[in-house]
Amino acid sequence: MPVIARFYGMIIKMYLQGKEHGVAHIHVIYGECAGVIDVRTGKMLEGDLPPKALSMIEEWTLLHQQALLKMWETQEFAQLPPLE
Repeated sequence: MPVIARFYGMIIKMYLQGKEHGVAHIHVIYGECAGVIDVRTGKMLEGDLPPKALSMIEEWTLLHQQALLKMWETQEFAQLPPLE
């Protein structure tokens, strides 16, 4: 699973897509917590990210939504800039 960004202690990854893999989403690891975030809405589909981390991830996801959707479709992964 390629790492596409890191910031504020969070690691953001995207799995290789498969038909069974559902909606476009990213995986976020933050210490002992993790979450699955819908790329189109920025909302957590599952997980236990703390509210502040989730808020930053929602903002970052929506900021980079087009690039994330392109990666999901093409499976050509790239590093994206962190949230500043």
